[in-house]
Amino acid sequence: MQKTKVIIMGAAGRDFHNFNTYFRDNEAYEVVAFTATQIPGIEGRIYPPELAGKNYPNGIPIYPEEKLPKLIKEHSIDQVIFAYSDVSHEYVMHKASIALANGADFCLMGPKTTMLKAKVPVVSIGAVRTGSGKSQTSRLVAKIFRNKGLRVVAIRHPMPYGDLRKQVCQRFASYDDLDKHECTIEEREEYEPHIDNGVVVYAGVDYEKILREAEKEADIIVWDGGNNDLPFYQPDLHIVVADPHRPGHEVAYHPGEANIRMADVVIINKVDTADPKNVNTVKENIRKVNPNATILEAASPITADKPELVKGRILVIEDGPTLTHGNMPYGAATIMAKQLGASEITDPRPYAVGSIKEAYAKYPHLGTVLPALGYGEKQIAELKETIANTPCDVVVIGTPIDLRRIMKIEKPTVRVKYELKVLGPLSLEQLLEDFLKKVHH
Repeated sequence: MQKTKVIIMGAAGRDFHNFNTYFRDNEAYEVVAFTATQIPGIEGRIYPPELAGKNYPNGIPIYPEEKLPKLIKEHSIDQVIFAYSDVSHEYVMHKASIALANGADFCLMGPKTTMLKAKVPVVSIGAVRTGSGKSQTSRLVAKIFRNKGLRVVAIRHPMPYGDLRKQVCQRFASYDDLDKHECTIEEREEYEPHIDNGVVVYAGVDYEKILREAEKEADIIVWDGGNNDLPFYQPDLHIVVADPHRPGHEVAYHPGEANIRMADVVIINKVDTADPKNVNTVKENIRKVNPNATILEAASPITADKPELVKGRILVIEDGPTLTHGNMPYGAATIMAKQLGASEITDPRPYAVGSIKEAYAKYPHLGTVLPALGYGEKQIAELKETIANTPCDVVVIGTPIDLRRIMKIEKPTVRVKYELKVLGPLSLEQLLEDFLKKVHH
């Protein structure tokens, strides 16, 4: 029998998961290559034989996505599987057109073939775009369950940007674990706040292995999604966060729209800082595609640790992925600096170096905000140098973790934080209480 030849297009996350759950030991297919995009430096690696299984003794090569047309022709590829997130519907169809023009089928894989079933209840948190507020929602959900005396484990969507063999199944219960696993800024941003709340976090590459380990110490699992991707586990309750700062995106991005259509609960976040007209647009769009979803409104109140320092020339640093592939031109630190009456936001672009400078060229919407990109040591050093080069009186940091723990910043700094505050019509506590009653019957 001739095997169907496949290329999986990804960004070191969903692509590996789809391979592990569906293709790994599937004799009907041969996965010839992965292509990679979005994250700097993830291509040129190999998906290692230890993870790829018996059919791939040499592992599977990972190429830059630009090589897709050439790869399809060279290897007579039958199917191209699209497996990454937070891209516009139009973008997905441009990729489809490339595959079709070169002779291959173009496929998207859905829940039935990729979602794993847990032995304990799963509450999943997804979103319509990167930077909508999944992290603070996941933290609040975990906290509510812990307050009820339940053992909660958070499983975080993958960010395996290092040596994949060391990242098969990772457990984080302390800051030492973060150092041991050589976590990037992006990883720390997601894991640290859970650890601060006493919640164990799992992540890695093999999500079946991760699930089986996590189940041993959990009464309930909180799936803490990445980007606007679909959950890897079959949810018993699916909560999706929408962002009124980007109205219309809830039905224009992949797979965010699928998330909205699947959602049991949609939380429209940031209503405290958004235009009410935009909140209504989002609400109408949700009702159109998913009339049965429970819609909650929430605020993300922003606090600063030293508000009195915010004066003069301000350098604003925001969460990297929210700004880059989330297409947000600003974040919490910008909003806070303006609220506190900052007279001037300094433009870091002329002082940016290396990959930070490249990010400004690639994402022209960025403007005068510095994205906290830190996918590895070299980029962290370039970020630090960019901060040092930029003339300013104070640095306002809006990243989910404290950057000051990773690098020494020689200027006065103000840390901005934000949590989720559900405004109604129901409280999140009530909603989760009702859910637990259903599950335990």
